[in-house]
Amino acid sequence: MGRKKGGLDFRNSAKRRFRIRGKEAVLMLLVFLAAVAAGVVVFRTLKDKLNEPPEEEAELSPSVVPSVSPAGEPDQEKDGDADASAAGPFGLWQVPQEEAGATPAPPEGEWMADFVDTRTPVNAKGIYVKAGHLTTNLDGLLELIDSTELNTIVVDMKDDDGRLSCEMEGEMVEKYGTVTNYAVDIQSAMKKLKEHNVYMVARVVAFKDNTLVKKMPELGIHLRDGTVYRDNSKMGWLNPLNTEVLDYYVDIAANLKKFGFDEINFDYVRFPTEGRISELVLERDGEEITRIEAITAAVKYLCEKIKPMGLYVSADVFGGVIRSAPDQRSVGQDYRELSRYLDYICPMIYPSHYGNGYYGVEYPDTQPYKIVYNAMLDSNKSLAGIPEGSRRAVVRPWLQDFTASYLKHYIRYGKEEVRTQIEAVYDSGQTQWLLWNAAVVYTRGALMTEAEADYAFAHRPTPTPTPVPASQQGEPTRLPNGGEYIDSPWKKD
Repeated sequence: MGRKKGGLDFRNSAKRRFRIRGKEAVLMLLVFLAAVAAGVVVFRTLKDKLNEPPEEEAELSPSVVPSVSPAGEPDQEKDGDADASAAGPFGLWQVPQEEAGATPAPPEGEWMADFVDTRTPVNAKGIYVKAGHLTTNLDGLLELIDSTELNTIVVDMKDDDGRLSCEMEGEMVEKYGTVTNYAVDIQSAMKKLKEHNVYMVARVVAFKDNTLVKKMPELGIHLRDGTVYRDNSKMGWLNPLNTEVLDYYVDIAANLKKFGFDEINFDYVRFPTEGRISELVLERDGEEITRIEAITAAVKYLCEKIKPMGLYVSADVFGGVIRSAPDQRSVGQDYRELSRYLDYICPMIYPSHYGNGYYGVEYPDTQPYKIVYNAMLDSNKSLAGIPEGSRRAVVRPWLQDFTASYLKHYIRYGKEEVRTQIEAVYDSGQTQWLLWNAAVVYTRGALMTEAEADYAFAHRPTPTPTPVPASQQGEPTRLPNGGEYIDSPWKKD
């Protein structure tokens, strides 16, 4: 439709309104660019002024502060690093510095600040012994200690069922009545052991305790439906959040100190791994907490109470938790956090307990040096995340002196297989170790005399590191069953 003559033509008037000559366009562009440049200058000036540190702090502010990895080396940004730090199917190569649920590090100068340490450390080289052997084979044990480099005995004083090995005193001990009927004359045995300068460690099984859960089910771990948890073997476990449970161990420690023990070694300081574990009730002050928080808090409490008695405190942990964050969360053992409180941490790095493919070894039991050496290197990497000068437990691993014939692929462990594990510990930079054999039968040929051991250690060749497969350097294990750690530390032999 046409427009009436003399009417307003909005389309054409708009065109005329925005028609600009070439010189005007150039001038407007120059003005615009000048304004933008001025704005950038003003913005940068204000930003620098706001970020400038106060004069008294300027000298303390470094221009570049590299972030530090758990291994103590500066992080390097690389393509694909997002996947490298993820918890793959078999856990992390290195445990993150701030793992979810981990207890914050104790501020230096605050935790046990008044503790005066009068204890005398020993470079322990030891063996596990059942309590009954202190009665039936004490002379044989002393002969083994005197004739070899061994200087330490770890003896059961509270066994896997929760029974105490000898008469003890104390409010909690007497209340629970958990002393066995086959009491050991510990004081007589201890007198002879001390005459031979044996460093005595009392093994105390902590939270796996069927005897006490039967007597006092209210002390056990409970499920959401209110029933007491039991594992697949119908064994009860104590609640590590219950202060009464922890004070029971403090009572036991006081007795052990009186008997002459030098150290208390807690085993099964963890949560169970079988049965209805997803239904466990873990609450503190009405709030749900993680398993790592529960175990770390329990160990911290025990250390605070027991160290002032003059006893060292150690704990056994799964070898798998050194490297695997998922394993840590499962059992509640954060390797690094526990090391901030314990005097000694004792990873159970038996080659037979690693799943096929771990550390690139098709059948780990067949290569004891490689498994132990790499496990100890992982330990070094993890603990390097604790700042220099902070409290850090000494690493004293459990080694394998038994043949794992229950495995499909195994080798017979004798002189060479046991000794090579000891050498792997030394090659990693550590100097303490313990041998485990449930039958208390040890390979004498793997042990040197004290003089021979001192000479061999001083003149040993520089170790040639066992290479870690490139596929595992800084990344989760990818091989089949590579992260499995068998949950059977004591009764497989």
